Amino acid sequence: MKPKKLNVKLLWMQFEDVLAPRLGLSVKERAVYCYLLRHSLVVGKLRLQFAVTALARTLGLSIGAARQAVRRLDELGALRVLDRSKNGHLAEMRMPEKIRAVGLRKNGAFHVAGETPAATLETTDFLKSWTLRKAIHDRERGACFYCLRRTPGNVKCLDHVVPRVRFGRNSYRNLVSCCIECNTRKNDRPARDFLRTLYRQGRLTPAELDGRLRALKDLAAGKLRPV
Repeated sequence: MKPKKLNVKLLWMQFEDVLAPRLGLSVKERAVYCYLLRHSLVVGKLRLQFAVTALARTLGLSIGAARQAVRRLDELGALRVLDRSKNGHLAEMRMPEKIRAVGLRKNGAFHVAGETPAATLETTDFLKSWTLRKAIHDRERGACFYCLRRTPGNVKCLDHVVPRVRFGRNSYRNLVSCCIECNTRKNDRPARDFLRTLYRQGRLTPAELDGRLRALKDLAAGKLRPV
C-alpha cells in the first residue's frame, strides 16, 4: 500500500514547530530524519534501505553520530528499523502524527501524547534533577549494576553504559547505578567488555555474567524502566 499524497509544506511545519521540539531532537537527529523522510514518504515509499556510512558521508557526519541518530530515532518511534544486514538498514518511516510521543486531536491540531509518564519517559533527561537520578539508583535496588555488590550511598554514582564521548544519552536506557570503583575502571570501555573483565577477575560467576549481559540487552530495549 502506498502512502497518501503528502502536503510537504504542512509536513515541514509539523516537523519544525512540533515534532523536533517535543522529542528534543538534536541538529544531527533532525538532519537524519529529514534526509530519510525525503527519500521515503515524500517520494511515495513506505520503506527505504540505506547504509549508515553513506548516510554519514552525505550529511557530513561521523559514522558514529549517524548511527546514534538512527538508533535514537528508532527508540522514539520516528522510524522503525526492520532489518540490519550487510546491505544496510531497512527502515519504515513514520509521519509526525504517527509517532507515539506526538498525536493529533480530532480537529487536526497536535497535542502531546507524552503528557503521561509512560510517553515522556523516552525523552526524559535522567541527569536533570535529583529526583530523576534517584529513580535510576532505586531501580538497581542498592546494588552496583556491574559487579552486583551492595553500594552505600556515599560510594555510588551513575554511569553511562554507552559513554558520552560515543554519543551516549542521559536516558534511562543508558544510565545505571554503580559503585565508584566500577565507574572508574570501566571508563569509556564497552560495558560488555568490562563485564567480561570482572568475570575473568573472579568478581562475577558465570551465571552472574550471563545475567548481566542479559540485563544490558533489556536495558537497551527499554525493559528496565525506573521505578
